[in-house]
Amino acid sequence: MSEVYGNRRRRLRDRCAAAGSAAVLVSRPANVRYLAGVAPPGAVLLLGPREDTLLCPRTPTGEPADGHLDEELRLTVLPAGGGDPAVAAAGSALAAGAESLAVEEHHLTVARHRALGAAAPGVVVTDLGPAVEQQRVVKDEEEIACLRIAAEITDQALGELLESILVGRTERHLALELERRLVDHGADGPAFATSVATGPHAGLAAHRPSDRRVEEGDFLSVSLGAAYRGYRCEIGRTFVIGTSPADWQIELYELVFAAQRAGREALLPGTACRDVDRAARQILDAAGHGEELPPRTGHGVGLEIGEDPQLAPAAMGKLDACVPVTVEPGVHLPGRGGVRIDDTLVVRQEADGGPELLTITTKELLAL
Repeated sequence: MSEVYGNRRRRLRDRCAAAGSAAVLVSRPANVRYLAGVAPPGAVLLLGPREDTLLCPRTPTGEPADGHLDEELRLTVLPAGGGDPAVAAAGSALAAGAESLAVEEHHLTVARHRALGAAAPGVVVTDLGPAVEQQRVVKDEEEIACLRIAAEITDQALGELLESILVGRTERHLALELERRLVDHGADGPAFATSVATGPHAGLAAHRPSDRRVEEGDFLSVSLGAAYRGYRCEIGRTFVIGTSPADWQIELYELVFAAQRAGREALLPGTACRDVDRAARQILDAAGHGEELPPRTGHGVGLEIGEDPQLAPAAMGKLDACVPVTVEPGVHLPGRGGVRIDDTLVVRQEADGGPELLTITTKELLAL
């Protein structure tokens, strides 16, 4: 992996050099981990004119879940009370003779930005923008392998829950059990806050689990994901509790399933991101649910949940191969509940079999 991280930093350095920046300061944690292999709390990465340095307020733990530091990097651990690593990095850039420093202004506070300038007088501070985030969009096969394992862990945790008794248990209790099962199966932890929604809550996006208890005849919608070596996946499924589904539940489920399938089938290199959203959205819109739809049908995943690309009506750009995304349409009917179906997939060429489905828990409408 050392060569991988070195190549990533080299690509970023070449891009910044072409824009006139002699040094680069990366402070956003996911971006630091992408380029350095680890991102201890508060750490920043300086790509300097002479060498690359990871500056940390404390020594990295060395735990596997936290990643492995690229051995080609210089590690500088600041003394206790040594101040902000980003400010120290700016001073190092000045001492190394850098005349300009590109920083992630979208991650820095105004006060921190000013402190950088004060620490490096005469150095021109420019905006790096989302350069690292853009570089992260297309994943290499090692990254995809981590996502594949995260998906396997997530499927295992969800599958075990479906085999247990659910009636009478609270949303909050089920969410906590799912997160425990993720860790039991080897996850670093949950990829995001697990959502369990029952009855009138079902189908709500990012519903925070409550003390409502599962009842016979409820829709139960679940959204969860595992983080594995920093990489995060997502799955969402909807079930019916205890009895055969009602006609309205079957009809709504089949509609959302058709929309989700249309979105999945549109995931091909060269497809506009907005067209993937449109493929799913138009099915639900035609059935009269346009006003109830979330603002996007899906998004990229990787070291973060919700990274680029965005699959939304106004999204710009086209999909590339080896880009992992979610497809997650849903409909919520106020007072009744709803359906969400969510998968993590990797965009692949048609010659390679088309989209690779990572989350494989059944999408059949099960009565649990």
